[in-house]
Amino acid sequence: MRTCLLLAVSLTSGLFPGAVQAAKPPVIPLWPGGAPGSEARRNEPELARDYWVKNIHNPSLTVFLPEPGRASGTAVVICPGGGHRELVFRAEGIEPAQYLARLGVAAFALKYRLAREEGSPYTVERDEVADVRRAMRLVRSRAKEWGLNPDRIGLMGWSAGGELAAYVSYGNGAGDPRAADPVDRVSAHPDFQIVIYPGPAGVPEHLPPDSPPAFFLAANDDTVPAATIAALMEKYRAAGIPAEIHLFAQGHHAFNMGNRSDLVTIRTWPQRLADWLADSGLLKPGAPTGH
Repeated sequence: MRTCLLLAVSLTSGLFPGAVQAAKPPVIPLWPGGAPGSEARRNEPELARDYWVKNIHNPSLTVFLPEPGRASGTAVVICPGGGHRELVFRAEGIEPAQYLARLGVAAFALKYRLAREEGSPYTVERDEVADVRRAMRLVRSRAKEWGLNPDRIGLMGWSAGGELAAYVSYGNGAGDPRAADPVDRVSAHPDFQIVIYPGPAGVPEHLPPDSPPAFFLAANDDTVPAATIAALMEKYRAAGIPAEIHLFAQGHHAFNMGNRSDLVTIRTWPQRLADWLADSGLLKPGAPTGH
């Protein structure tokens, strides 16, 4: 009986790639030869302990694809938080990626270089932002391979990762048509963004007209993110760009996917995201349209 069960699991895993990825999702470096300026350190091992990952010199995407029958063609690149000193990679990278994949959304958890880690040679606006833009370009450039609609590639940012989402969402993400690397010819601009308790950096005084539709969420007793989201909502209203905002009365900072909270609103907040994705048409299968 045990042999039959093992065989059944093996066959099921072969039929449904999502089952395989739950055990060991593939990891793809953003640059095959290492990130610009970090090539000599690309083979240094990362440091991981408890909830965090540090010492990232070869930025990468961990890939979570939905089961074929559930796939919507929508994708999200996820930027975990951690104050630019570390990455809260499991709770703000892997867990939201798994949740999104169950909804039918392809999810890519990003490990980016850290500007404020002790002894870091990197900066937020040069290296971290470059990693996020490269991640967006890489996913969009491989849309056909992964069954994605290249016009439905979003960006999710948590805390410090929310600041990176702002830099990329409101900055110039156009590809360079003359770039030697074909990935760099592709747009890095998100088609939508999901922002969870963000820091204040990266938000412009006025939103550019191509700012992506957004889902914002934080707790009102988390002072800086709450103020950042409230200010962004006013900017979105002024620009006439769709946005949804959730400011819960309690919750403080870093509640992740809500699993550890005693508050019903916090424990169930991912359903608000699922509702927004559904109402935005992002969970309906959509044929690739080119980009």
